[in-house]
Amino acid sequence: MRVRQLTAAAAALLLAAGLGGCSDDRGRGPSPAPARAEPTATTGDVRAAERGAVRDGGTLRWALDGVPATLNVYQRGAGADSALLAHALYPSLFRPDERGRLVPDPDYLVGAESTPPGQQPQVVTYRLNPHAVWTDGTPLSAADLGAQRAALSGLDPAYRGGPAAGYEAVDSVAEGADPHEVKVTFRRPYAEWRALFGPLYPAAETATPAAFNRALTGTGHLSAGPYALTRYDEDGGRVTVERNPLWWGERPKTDRIDFLATPPERRLDALDQGRLDVAPLTAAVDRAVPPPAPSPAPSSPAPSKGGSAAAAPPEAVPEAVPEAAASALRRAESLPGVTVHRAAAPSLTQLTLNATRGPLGDPALRRAVARAVDRRSIAEAALAPLGLPGAPLGSHLLAGDQEGYRDDSAAIGPADAATLLDEAGWKLLNGSTRTKDGKELVLTLLVPAGSATARRTADALTADLDGFGIAVRTLTAPADTFVPEQLADGDYDLALFSWPVGPSPAVEQRAAYAKPRPDADGALESGGNYGRSGTEEIDRLFDRAVTELDPAARLDLLQEADVRIWQLGHSVPLYQRPELVGVRTGVAGAGAFGFGWPRFQDVGRSR
Repeated sequence: MRVRQLTAAAAALLLAAGLGGCSDDRGRGPSPAPARAEPTATTGDVRAAERGAVRDGGTLRWALDGVPATLNVYQRGAGADSALLAHALYPSLFRPDERGRLVPDPDYLVGAESTPPGQQPQVVTYRLNPHAVWTDGTPLSAADLGAQRAALSGLDPAYRGGPAAGYEAVDSVAEGADPHEVKVTFRRPYAEWRALFGPLYPAAETATPAAFNRALTGTGHLSAGPYALTRYDEDGGRVTVERNPLWWGERPKTDRIDFLATPPERRLDALDQGRLDVAPLTAAVDRAVPPPAPSPAPSSPAPSKGGSAAAAPPEAVPEAVPEAAASALRRAESLPGVTVHRAAAPSLTQLTLNATRGPLGDPALRRAVARAVDRRSIAEAALAPLGLPGAPLGSHLLAGDQEGYRDDSAAIGPADAATLLDEAGWKLLNGSTRTKDGKELVLTLLVPAGSATARRTADALTADLDGFGIAVRTLTAPADTFVPEQLADGDYDLALFSWPVGPSPAVEQRAAYAKPRPDADGALESGGNYGRSGTEEIDRLFDRAVTELDPAARLDLLQEADVRIWQLGHSVPLYQRPELVGVRTGVAGAGAFGFGWPRFQDVGRSR
């Protein structure tokens, strides 16, 4: 997996980044016939090359947002850069393929098999690669899996990272027929067992609360990846990994990779000056800063007392943000010796409708608003300027090219938006805005500030809704407070953000749609459900999907949940978040990874 569901910090990072942040987790009654799955942008655009065509040796330079606070992705301080480095340094027993399916990584796992559906208890037997060792020569073993399970199960509050999905379902971890066989027994069936133990840390780092709670930084820690950590310089903004001398798999092509802290706003300059080889550019383009609007000249000097006060710096007008992004993209595409790779990221941008605000408490109105949204035109407005196909989404739970994707938007019903609005009591009489009981239908739309993609999306949404007599007033919030303050407070009618999607939707997506519950004081506790609507039925469908070991039956449950989410008028999936990466010409194995992550031993310079 891609470590999206592991920590609240990582999820919040992706939420805030979803429309241009920096980067880190559908009872069926009659339902509409499955709609045709439309093609979407590929979820991977990586320059591939046969290993024989890649030179041995050399150094690559890879941009990070900053030196991460920890390499333990299960700790609260972890983020997307923690996960990226973990892929070079630590095992993951399974890794996602190009369609988001988790498949065994043969460098670590010879095979894994679960008891068949219906057989209790569920036991998964892992056959570890007998050559896989930590950097002290100790083989990977049941002790590592068992210690990680204890740390992440949530049973011992002394482990401060908090529980991670699935580990609480594990009853025991034991050595099997030999030291390379591990048997994991579950308390209850757990369908997403392939998402566990990825990444896997050595028992020395997880066996006790004291060991687990320490930030995993600096050199001297055990690892078991194609590379080993040789430098961790937070002040200098550099993390260096070099070939692991005990690596048992295919020899890494590059001697060394320098991960360099380079803020997004400096990456185009760094690429232009030849100081980077791989640089994520989504934020550099999407959040490019336009020049400030000129201050109007005063018509006459203002009187002052004892001197004049400095004027506040002029701010950019919102209309300049998309043009600044277009200018940044043109520059990226014109950089000599650099190719811009594009893909659809594993993150779904959606319009969320707040059911606890004013008129949107009526499900009929929420469905009418959802029907008024032209998902195709919005996707085109958001993605076409970035060179990506404007592919709309029709599922809340699966990306367009994930296995089992289906467009369930017809679940809203056959009526058009105008009819639905009329039936909900909002009439278009005199004027351009619908009214009911003397009140106009005016909704606030919360978007992250400074994002060109958000701006284009908000403009297209506003035009769509205005065409049906729904007035929209856009509110912006800084990216760093967007999730913990504005979304959490719920002071909006509509909100635009992205939600991570991955190989385990039954686990990863549940929080976004779980029915809000009252807290000890009786106030509604929304958790991660920013639409603040839900039903017991949807919760049961997710719960059943998590325990359903038959893949086809599990997919049926997820698609049924998606139908119910559409009918609830909870939110409208729009498109997959764009991913842009600049790669120096001739560097193979790097690009926009989509669902996947780098196979670091293959990354290098072509001959």
